[in-house]
Amino acid sequence: MRPAAAPGILKGALFAVSCLVLSGCISLGEKAPEQLFRLTPEETAPTGATASGKLSDAIVVMDPETDRSLDVLRIPVRVDASQLAYLQNAAWIEKPAREFRSLLAETVRTETGRLVVEGGDFEVTGETFLRGRLLEMGYDVPRGAVVVRFDAIRSGAPGSEVVTKRFEAVVTGVEPKAKYVGPALNQAANDVARQVADWIKGG
Repeated sequence: MRPAAAPGILKGALFAVSCLVLSGCISLGEKAPEQLFRLTPEETAPTGATASGKLSDAIVVMDPETDRSLDVLRIPVRVDASQLAYLQNAAWIEKPAREFRSLLAETVRTETGRLVVEGGDFEVTGETFLRGRLLEMGYDVPRGAVVVRFDAIRSGAPGSEVVTKRFEAVVTGVEPKAKYVGPALNQAANDVARQVADWIKGG
């Protein structure tokens, strides 16, 4: 008579078999990209720095609008005027509009020293509203460059003057590979954010 299998061994064997069966029936998602991109500010407020005041005096930074090419986690590659592809083996950790908003808010906070808040919870308050449209944040094949382009809209209380301005930063000489495009995107986005902060400071 063959000895009975130990309970622990039997349970382990059953678990292994069930995993093999399930692996042929379900998918746990696509293979993760080799590189995940995020935007990090080159200048940040020092630890312990504070800004206080009334929300009615704050700068409110809203999510920029985008077209569909930037409303995804993939990094757009402009092949020519009419063709768009996406960079291989790379993705954003969250959508570019949200990444850029966070970078912009931190840069404006650092450069101006003013109270800066983000997002939709403060839509009805604030002295200055900063919104706009993120037109481009990706790789341009004909130019061999990374391009970040942002149409900013600055406004105040309802009925006040609305001012718009286009900002752009280009980093040339970039190979279309994730390990080069990621740092170049961060550099260009920080450049644009500083330009916007200077614009806000200038009133």
